[in-house]
Amino acid sequence: MKKVAVIMGSDSDFPVVKDAVCELKKYGVPVECRVMSAHRTPELASQFATNAKADGFGVIICAAGMAAHLAGVIAGHTTLPVIGIPIKSSTLDGLDALLATVMMPSGIPVATVAINGAKNAAVLAIQMLALSDEELSKKLEQAKLDMIEGVKAKNEALQEKVAEL
Repeated sequence: MKKVAVIMGSDSDFPVVKDAVCELKKYGVPVECRVMSAHRTPELASQFATNAKADGFGVIICAAGMAAHLAGVIAGHTTLPVIGIPIKSSTLDGLDALLATVMMPSGIPVATVAINGAKNAAVLAIQMLALSDEELSKKLEQAKLDMIEGVKAKNEALQEKVAEL
């Protein structure tokens, strides 16, 4: 199975990205976490992205706040799918990171999830890997069925509360 890289621009982003790591591990997807910066360690980011496919990665998730150039720099150096997680900051509540992550030039796509949307980034990475992994595909199908059952149970509980009014 291909690995997923979870890269963050700063270790302060880990409280957000740990949700992605936990989701990937829940599905049995091998994951590696790294800290590297598009601005402070551009050579390291370039080298990682250039070698990621040969190193066994199938998808790269990048989390960054503010200027949030990390996902774009990584995407510019690889043909692997890159998913960006804009990190909420105190300045513009993450809108700056969202725009920096999603507004990529033609030919350098970055799939972008919601601000602090680490769990969805992991699910999207799993879906990408599941295109060529039947076991992962089955796990995703079961997760959808579990969500349906969970919503049905919540609706039943709600109906009981409403009936008591």
